[in-house]
Amino acid sequence: MTEATEHAAAAHGAAEHGGAFSPQDLLGHHVLDAQTLEVPFLGEVHLPTLHFGSFALPITRHVVMMWIAAAIVLLVAGFAARRRARVPGRVQSLVEIMVLFVRDELARKSIGHDADRYVPFLLTVFFFIMTCNYLGLLPYAATATSNISVTAGLALLALVMTQAAGIRQYGVVGHAKNLVPHGLPAWLLPIMIPVEILGILTKPFALCVRLFANMTAGHVIILSLFSIIFLLKSILFGVFISVPFALFIYGIELLVAFLQAYIFTMLTALFIGMSAHPAH
Repeated sequence: MTEATEHAAAAHGAAEHGGAFSPQDLLGHHVLDAQTLEVPFLGEVHLPTLHFGSFALPITRHVVMMWIAAAIVLLVAGFAARRRARVPGRVQSLVEIMVLFVRDELARKSIGHDADRYVPFLLTVFFFIMTCNYLGLLPYAATATSNISVTAGLALLALVMTQAAGIRQYGVVGHAKNLVPHGLPAWLLPIMIPVEILGILTKPFALCVRLFANMTAGHVIILSLFSIIFLLKSILFGVFISVPFALFIYGIELLVAFLQAYIFTMLTALFIGMSAHPAH
C-alpha cells in the first residue's frame, strides 16, 4: 500500500514536470518484472546479470523475491524442526498446524493410502507459494507469483509429480493405459487418446493461469484506485472512495494470499490422486 502510494505520487510528480500522468506506467512498474529492486533509503537498485560462458542469466526482482521466500521457508522449517521442547513454541505450533492441515486435509483426503510419500512436495509448494504471496503485500517487495513464468514453473513441477505418481504405481505402460477409461470400444480410442492427453496438459495450465491471474488482479485494482485520484485530481474522491476501497481490497488480498496457496496445493494433490488411483 505504501509503495503503491509512493509510486503513484512519483508518477504524478513526473507528470507535473512534463507529460500526462500514465496509469499504464504505474501498473507496469509495480506488476511487471524488471532487473531493478526497490531498496529502502537507497531507491532503485540495478540487479546484476550472471554469465555462464555464452549463457546470460539476468537477476530480476521476482528472482530475488523467490530467493527470499525460499530462505524464509527453510529458516522457519529448520527452526520449527530443531526445537524438541515438550511445550512447543508459537512458531513451532503454527508450523505444526499447517503441516497437519496439508497432510490430513489435502494429501490424505485427495490421494489416499500412500499420500504421505507426497506430503513433502505438497508442503514445499504450499509454504513457498504462500510466502511469495505475502511478501508481495509488503512495501518495496514484489509478488513473484504474479509472474506467469513463475507460476508456469510451479505448474510444470506439479505435472511432473502427477505423471511420476502414476508411473510409480503402474509403470510406464500401465500408466499409459490408464489415460483412457477401460472398456471403451476400439473405434473411440483415436478420439479419446488426444482428448485425454489434452486434459493432462490443461490441468497444469489451469493451475498456472489461476495463480497468476488472482495474484495480479488485486495489485492492479489497488493501483487503479490510486491512479483515479490523480486522473480526477480530486482529494475528496481519494479520501472517501479510493483509499477506503483500496484498504478493503488489501484486506481481501491477505485472505487471497493464503487461499491461492491452498487451492494450488489442493488441486495438485487431487491430480496426483487421480493419476495414482484412476477411477475405472
